[in-house]
Amino acid sequence: MRTFALTLAAEGSAGLSRSSNFAREAELAPQLARFARDALIEEARLTPKPALVDARGSGAHNDLDLATMLRSAHALEPTFEALARASRGAAPGTALRTDLARIGRAGEAAMMRATQGSNAHRGAIWIVGLLVAGAAIVHTPGIGDSAHAHAAYICETAACIARFDDLLAQPAQSNGERVRQRYNVGGARHEAQEGFPHVVRVGLPALHAARAHGLGEAHARVDTLLAIMASLDDTCVLHRAGLAGREAAQAGAQRVRAAGGIATQAGRAAFDALEHALLRLNASPGGAADLLAATLFIDRLLQHRIGGRTVSWNN
Repeated sequence: MRTFALTLAAEGSAGLSRSSNFAREAELAPQLARFARDALIEEARLTPKPALVDARGSGAHNDLDLATMLRSAHALEPTFEALARASRGAAPGTALRTDLARIGRAGEAAMMRATQGSNAHRGAIWIVGLLVAGAAIVHTPGIGDSAHAHAAYICETAACIARFDDLLAQPAQSNGERVRQRYNVGGARHEAQEGFPHVVRVGLPALHAARAHGLGEAHARVDTLLAIMASLDDTCVLHRAGLAGREAAQAGAQRVRAAGGIATQAGRAAFDALEHALLRLNASPGGAADLLAATLFIDRLLQHRIGGRTVSWNN
């Protein structure tokens, strides 16, 4: 069995505010953008991840590595800030949806320039970008009577935006859309329109439960990724490996969880088997990785809101 090094990004953690409020209205958009950037960085650096880019290598990808992922995350920070600024004071509707789509397309072009043409975070622009917009609309202290209610409120606001049409959208069929039609699965658009269930009902509960059981932050985040993988119809996996890939990803992730998670010897052995199966199929769970980043983004907002505590991610 391989020995795994569990590592996390320190970058961005020192920037957590100790105040539970956003200090000034002018700081809201840049702060949300930093949180979104940091979520992408922390997801990319989290190691090990099955068949995904991490500190060990490129996983199932031949056009991505960790340095490229980090360049992409930094390049998208202005896009996230623009999304937040456009959303602050706005209401979900066709006009806002169209404006955010325009900003997102410009952000995708910036990402492609930073990565020399590699698609590092196209899905995250949609997933995390919508949550930035939702947070910009509703993120004020005291909304909701619990952290869970506040997270659900942000996600539902983002979902309201996603349910409107982009009036400037050009007819095109992405890999995700072809997969959605072929296999009759929801995909990223459905995930957003349904209120991000893999963030609210899967990712956040798994992350908080792992911490409550005393797991180090790296182990907790890997187990959160596996929880998402176990139930997600990941269009990235389906695009690369079809139904066999989906079965390998979902069943393999569930076996790691049933064995006690990545922190146990049996769980690590099951993880190794999962990764071997995905690499053999050339299947990368990129959709689950985007939803992990979204979970980390919302989790950061909740930490900021409920006490502003600074958390060390270097366990």
